[in-house]
Amino acid sequence: MPPRPRPVDPPTEVIARVEDDHYDDDEYYDEEPAKDELPPDSLGRKAVRGFGEALITMGLVVLLFVVYEVYVTDLLSAGKQEDATAALDSEWNSDVVTPPPADPNRQSKLNLIEGKAFAKMYIPVFGNDWKFSVVEGTTDKHLEIGPGHYKDTAQPGEAGNFSIAGHRVGKGAPFNDLDLLESCNSIVVQTQTQWFVYRVLPMSSEVSGWASNPKSKEAACAGVAPLSTTLGDAYAKTVGQEIVVPTQGEVIAPIPHQVGTTVPADKQARLLTLTTCHPRFSDKQRLIVHAIETKSYPVADGFVPPEMTEA
Repeated sequence: MPPRPRPVDPPTEVIARVEDDHYDDDEYYDEEPAKDELPPDSLGRKAVRGFGEALITMGLVVLLFVVYEVYVTDLLSAGKQEDATAALDSEWNSDVVTPPPADPNRQSKLNLIEGKAFAKMYIPVFGNDWKFSVVEGTTDKHLEIGPGHYKDTAQPGEAGNFSIAGHRVGKGAPFNDLDLLESCNSIVVQTQTQWFVYRVLPMSSEVSGWASNPKSKEAACAGVAPLSTTLGDAYAKTVGQEIVVPTQGEVIAPIPHQVGTTVPADKQARLLTLTTCHPRFSDKQRLIVHAIETKSYPVADGFVPPEMTEA
């Protein structure tokens, strides 16, 4: 048989190049213009850029300041508080203890030295770890150590107004949660010889109906009542919590809000007043808590007041 003929490949079709008059490789790959060929910044653009950089710098400065005030000062104050407590413990352990006076209406005077701790304060409702040594004085230097006693106010257990100031933010912030205290909550103060139990007075909203309030019948509220009903109108403004302006120093008077009023000591309540800034991160106002002494115990080895276990 004759051989099969081989197929013939069709001719290759050449596609013509498409010319584009609007496309230039050289233009596409041109280098960016040099800096000196860029248009100069306008005055407005420079001002906006400078203002933005200033805001960023200021924001970083404020952030660092907040970190320092809230955290760094806490650490520094914690060290100073620890030193003050160690010095107080050493003093109490080395001194000969003077027994408290037999007359409960009299309290032996403490030797208060500015800047030194003389008592310890506990607020059981804030937890077992809430405890601070109280120093004499309320300057910035004193309050960096811990809560400070207003000079010339009563001492623990005395008739009148034992008044203490403390920071709410930074520098240990001992009074950060002071606004959470409720009526009848206990505040315990310990000196070398005695324990004093103070309880927060009824709030302004509780005064009028306190006698019929079921809370007034609770064991924790024994000895707590609106002072106006027991001691008269001089104490009408003395309630568990109030907010005042910084100039109202009368809140730490022997009878709060009564300046220039002379009342015999045996007619005065034994009060504890705590003061701090309000609101947090501001010093525009002052948050005030008033409490009254309800019990006292002599210090004895191994003895802890039952109020210390309250939650």
